Amino acid sequence: MITKEALVECARRTLLSESVSIAKLAEFLDDSFVAVVELLFQTQGRLVITGIGKSAIIAQKIVATLNSTGTPALFLHASEAIHGDLGMVQPGDPVLCISKSGNSPEIKVLVPLLKRQGNVLIGMTGNSESYLGKASDYVLNTWVERESDPNNLAPTNSTTAQLAMGDALAVCLIEMRQFTAEDFALYHPGGALGKKLLLKVNDLLDTAHRPMVAPDSDIKQVIVSISEGRLGVTAVLEAEQVIGIITDGDIRRMLNKTETITGWKARDIMTVNPKTIAPDTLVVDALNRMEQYAITQLVVVEGTQYLGVIHLHDILKEGVV
Repeated sequence: MITKEALVECARRTLLSESVSIAKLAEFLDDSFVAVVELLFQTQGRLVITGIGKSAIIAQKIVATLNSTGTPALFLHASEAIHGDLGMVQPGDPVLCISKSGNSPEIKVLVPLLKRQGNVLIGMTGNSESYLGKASDYVLNTWVERESDPNNLAPTNSTTAQLAMGDALAVCLIEMRQFTAEDFALYHPGGALGKKLLLKVNDLLDTAHRPMVAPDSDIKQVIVSISEGRLGVTAVLEAEQVIGIITDGDIRRMLNKTETITGWKARDIMTVNPKTIAPDTLVVDALNRMEQYAITQLVVVEGTQYLGVIHLHDILKEGVV
């Protein structure tokens, strides 16, 4: 039975072995790498990425990374390509073929077909002298000394190197495109980052239900407004402008001071000059403002017009944080 210490040591060796393989890739970056980045930056088509086995899985991840960062890409499985999927490849589409050995039977069948179509072929391989290496217009060298498994068989270091090289391509293209966080959000509108960078206060605002009372409203009317609005707050309006707010906390504090609510008016317990926010403000900025002032809601106004209230629960429910 292997000990805990031995397991940790095995994991440590694996991680260090893979990190060495990645570090070694920096020595392989050459004019071919630069030419590939420039080609992908200038191409009007899509980058088609293909592979077989574990390399095909890596290809799919690289495709996902490129698509999300402004470089159109699609995945083509090498074995399916020769059974009809080759039609996915259009004239002008560069093709990145990933293969550790560069001599896989499927690759040997696919490469001549791609060359016949006139597509630029980029080989990502650990063997520059392989069939793929020699047939490629450009080669991205992902050579590794060995795999990290004891039998030197399971793709570990080699697939990690392929993944890292793909990331290097993607990041270089991000810089060349001057691809911003806002651009990234446009490709991820449903994710937390997309919501942080795109979602605005008016996207969450329920303008049909705007809790409000007049300054001379009695406390019963205030309580009803707070209850109906279900936001724990109501705005106090005079001449259609917000002059204060009353929270359920204000009601509790008032009741601690008095035996009766008779005679009390909204103006007597309201907080004047409440914290407000514009409807076109990013929701994440609204959240930061709430945290700054240790409050759970903000009055939304456009100019002097009262539009409603945004509550912390609305933001949390949307998954912005």
